[in-house]
Parts: sequence; structure tokens; C-alpha cells
Amino acid sequence: MTQPRIAVIGAGASGTIQALHLLRRGAGQVALIERERVPGRGTAYGTTRPEHLLNVPANKMIVYPDDPGHFARWFAPFGGAPDDYAPRMLFGDYLCELKDAAGDAIEVIGGEAVDVVPGTQGEEIRLADGGSLHADAVILALGNLRPATPPGIDPDRLGSAYVDDPWFGGFLEGLGDQDMILLLGTGLTAIDAALTLDATGFRGRILSLSRRGLAPRPHIRKDDSSDAEPDYPGDLSWLLNAFRKRSDVVGWRVAVQEMRPVTQTLWTGAPLPTKLRFLRHLRPWWDVHRHRIAPAVAERIAAMESEGRLTFAAGRARKIAPDGHGLAVSWQPRGSKEVITEQVRYAVNCTGPDLGLANSGDPLLATLRGAGRIRPDPCRLGLNVDAGSRVIDAFGNASPSLSAIGPITRGAFWESIAVPDISVQARDLAERLLG
Repeated sequence: MTQPRIAVIGAGASGTIQALHLLRRGAGQVALIERERVPGRGTAYGTTRPEHLLNVPANKMIVYPDDPGHFARWFAPFGGAPDDYAPRMLFGDYLCELKDAAGDAIEVIGGEAVDVVPGTQGEEIRLADGGSLHADAVILALGNLRPATPPGIDPDRLGSAYVDDPWFGGFLEGLGDQDMILLLGTGLTAIDAALTLDATGFRGRILSLSRRGLAPRPHIRKDDSSDAEPDYPGDLSWLLNAFRKRSDVVGWRVAVQEMRPVTQTLWTGAPLPTKLRFLRHLRPWWDVHRHRIAPAVAERIAAMESEGRLTFAAGRARKIAPDGHGLAVSWQPRGSKEVITEQVRYAVNCTGPDLGLANSGDPLLATLRGAGRIRPDPCRLGLNVDAGSRVIDAFGNASPSLSAIGPITRGAFWESIAVPDISVQARDLAERLLG
């Protein structure tokens, strides 16, 4: 029996992991389509900065659920212990090695997919250069979408002093110790930007600003785990009280880790109003406690704060306008009527990945949505998919040949951005497609 030809659009971590699981399941060849980055790396693992560390120890970066120590063993010759936090670029090297070891079984196609059209047998992928290819099944592995421009900002008016996507640089040039940098956001992207500024010798001031001013919490220098199996309620509405009680017993870090096996079940079983209430009121606190930073990163950030070079602030940017050498920024601290005006060299958009389809700027998503082949999930976190990762169209029908994986499926699974969760999703999707 001839195995179906499967194409994966997006060759970052999600797409590469998906291709590896398809091969493990018996796919003869997988087409991996990538428009701009080195296959196997994506945004997070495409960094070349050694100060950017993984947010979990090596032994928790699980690509193969049936071999959880695979990456930790690969990391060992580099001097890394299983509980060390490896540089993210090394995990990118690891994924590239796994992809390269597959040889011709993974066909890497450099190009931009702009449409996926259903045919009599499978799908036709159309590329921006006019080319096309056919596949029995297509998987969208688009990773994290680029950050959305914050409200009230006109990038064209602000010019080069406004950096819309920090992953493409543009905020390290021409800096002096008297300069100030504004980071719009206080999450993981802002942490990376602050680390890079520090590592490249910037000694001026950094203001990291968000509505609540919440920054990611640190891991501690020991394994955040316990052998207990707490009885968390099956209702998301009651989870907060149960979590607080459990935290009083084992500490909040262990309590968060204990929730990992049940989080997806709680999310998928919750009614839509409960999910929306969680997103509206609790999500910022969930994110900073769930997605923590390595101890060494936390120590560096704390040192920058104690030296007065980095400040996390809660508030809103009211006005950003060109001002000679940089920008004049007026911002209002949360809970205050005072408006503070600062002169900054760069304002850097660190708000994190855009979660909406309407303003993503991705040509493929725009085309698919216009054709009715995809629709936003009810929480507006990404694509609407079913429990088998099949994409649901505008009429509510699940596609037999178009699927999605990774962060863009967060609305369905919630936990779909960490490598272990993506790997389980990739394994299950490969089993469904290849039987």
C-alpha cells in the first residue's frame, strides 16, 4: 500500500517535530515548506544569542514521548546535565540534526504557501512564486504569529525608532549609556530583549511596560515536582480555589507542575463563558506562573533591576511621537492620573505573538479565511480545530485533509505551545493520518 504524501507548511519547531513523527509513523516522505527561516528553528530556537535559555530543564524538552530523555542525552556531550537550562539555539541545533538525519525523507521546499485548494484527491498547495504541489494531506504548522501593533501606534510615522518585531533586530544600533529603551510588554519577549541589551553592553535605562506590569516568575534551582496526584476538580470554575489550597501545601511552583497532566482536560471540558472569563481575569497571572524563566535568567534580570537599569511598570502608553533622536513617550501608571513623559531611543514591540486571525497579516491565513476554509476559534486564540486537530471551516465542517498543530491551535487545547505538548499533538496527528 502506498503511503500518502503529506505536506507541512511551516518548518519551525512545530513543523519539524510534526515531520519527524510522520516519518516515525511510516510516512515515506514529508514535504516541509518554509518561507523565511532556517528549517528546524522557528522564532524561539532561531536565536543566536547564548543568553537566551530554555524555560525548562533539558530533561523536560521532550520531542519523543516514548523517549523523554532523548534531548538530555544529546545535550550531555556539551557539558549539560539533565536539569540544566540549555541555550535555546542548542535546541534548534538538535532539531536540525534530527531533520538532517532523515535525509531525503524530508523534502524541504523554500517558498511561501499562499493558498491551499481542495482537489479531487487531497490538497493543492499554491506558492507565491507561481509553483504548486499536491498532497494527500496538509498540516498548518505556522508557529507563533508575529506580534500585533499595539493600539494607537502608527509604525510609518514613528520610523526606525519603533521596532515592530524584536526578533528581526533593529534596537541595538547607535545606543549610548544616556539612552533609554521602552519595551512594550513585560512577558517573555521583553525578558529576551532586556537580556540582549544587557549582553551587548547597553548600560542605559530600560522601561518594560504593560497594563499590569507582570513579569514571568523564576524557576528555582531544583526540580519543581512531587510524586502526589492531587484531586483537582473537573470544572475550570473551581480550579482557582483548589490551586490556592494546594499551593499552601506544596508551594505554587509544584502546584503548577502538578496541573500539567489535567490542564488540557480542564480546558476542553469547560463551557465557553468560563473560558472567556478565565482569559479576561486570570490569564495574565496564569502566564507568568506557568511560563517561568530559568534561574540564571532570573538572577540576571534581578541584577539589572537592582542596578536601576531595568524597571517593570504597570500602565498604558498614552502617546508616542517622533522627537528628534528618538521618541517622546507619554505613559500613565496604573491607578494614577499622572502622565509621565520620557524621551526614548527605541520603542520595541514586546507584546508577544498575535493570537487573532483577522489582523495577523499572514497571506495564507487571509486567503484560507476568505475562502471559508478556516475560521477563528470561539476564544479568538487561533484556528478552530476539532479534537483530532482537523481544521474546521466557516460552516462548521471538519476537513479530512487539512489539519493544524502548535500555538495556532491554542483555543482548542490551551496547552499547545510548549514542546512536550506539541510533540504529543504531533504524535497523535501522525497516528490519525497514517493509521
